[in-house]
Amino acid sequence: MQPAQPPQKSGLPVVLVVDDEPAIVNLCGAVLGQAGFHVLKATGSPEALKICAQHDGSIDLLLTDLVLPPPDFQLASADNQFPHVHGHELAARAAMTRQGLRVALMSGNPDHELAAHGIQRSTLPFIKKPFANSELVAFVRSVLTKPGPVLRKSEPGNDTSEVDWFD
Repeated sequence: MQPAQPPQKSGLPVVLVVDDEPAIVNLCGAVLGQAGFHVLKATGSPEALKICAQHDGSIDLLLTDLVLPPPDFQLASADNQFPHVHGHELAARAAMTRQGLRVALMSGNPDHELAAHGIQRSTLPFIKKPFANSELVAFVRSVLTKPGPVLRKSEPGNDTSEVDWFD
């Protein structure tokens, strides 16, 4: 996890990249950094939520993997401010912390595997892994031109885990 950083004075768009695979986080960070973005990195939802809560500067885009498994078995706690959650729930929680936050999802899993994780389709921008560097940059630039979504934390009986796919 990266510690909270001071506000950006450069005017570069800030992208928070989240994936449970550090190699993906580092690759996306390098590609987006070379394309002129300031990149914050997290390898899980607890780290990402902590960055959203503690980063002093703006965060323009959350780019997160849909499937973010916890590293070990653990019991859920309502008191946990930074829980292990899947990508869509992370997006909803982050958007509540950061008004106007744009969100984009990514995954290399086929539809049936996502469904096994309880993840269904909705309207958030999506890019399928693997992707070319140029595809990632074009995708992020495109998402940044659109307003942020209106998302809610899921509650019993309130399914917010639907995801529409954009290729």
